[in-house]
Amino acid sequence: MHPPRILLGVNIDHIATLRQARGTRYPDPVQAALLAEEAGADGITIHLREDRRHIQERDVRLLAEVLNTRMNLEMAVTEEMLALAEEVRPAHVCLVPEKREELTTEGGLDVVGNFDAIADACRRLAAAGCEVSLFIDPEPSQIEASRRAGAPVIELHTGAYAECTGQAAREEHARLSAATEMALELGLTVNAGHGLHYHNVEAIAAIPGLHELNIGHAIIARALFVGLKEAVAEMKRLMIAGQEAGFIASLEEHDHDHDEHDH
Repeated sequence: MHPPRILLGVNIDHIATLRQARGTRYPDPVQAALLAEEAGADGITIHLREDRRHIQERDVRLLAEVLNTRMNLEMAVTEEMLALAEEVRPAHVCLVPEKREELTTEGGLDVVGNFDAIADACRRLAAAGCEVSLFIDPEPSQIEASRRAGAPVIELHTGAYAECTGQAAREEHARLSAATEMALELGLTVNAGHGLHYHNVEAIAAIPGLHELNIGHAIIARALFVGLKEAVAEMKRLMIAGQEAGFIASLEEHDHDHDEHDH
């Protein structure tokens, strides 16, 4: 049976980064979100950081009203953010680690080390009607802790894979594949993201069972040259091609194993 088509969540944070650089009203991330949806985005991801360096509360509230797909609100596990999510009630909330000095999110949540606070956040968000995802490294202990904390979804951090090449990249890909398989066996939905771009996304999309990839920087950067709608559509084509290749490879592997068993 053919798997459900892999989904693309487009992160529009860097549209807001450009706006905040000059303190203007443009470019408007809300307009970008609607264009991305028209081009085939299955959801819109935004990270409301504590220092408000790009996305603002105004963006969150407006997007909650106008999106045709769904909002995936990335946020730290803080009382301020939890209270906002309980008020706005986005369809999805992805809990992420956050340090003010970092350029972008570095590494996954330590669910094991912060279990009680994260489990409490999962309960509160679920009660508000949000589907909760935890952004974690592809480590068995973190996957198991995520399930125990009550999160129905995890998002695997692909940053280590994106930053290496050759044998190291193959090893990271194997870690992500194994983590996906383990999480699926535990009944979790598995998303992935961070550092994915047009040259490395197909191999990740080929991992069987991945539900959604969240991609931002590469798409916004590409949009400078080809326009946002084409940049989104191009990424989605690569993801679907990667998923198809992975599906065919898994069928061939199954047939090969079946033939060997027969012999």
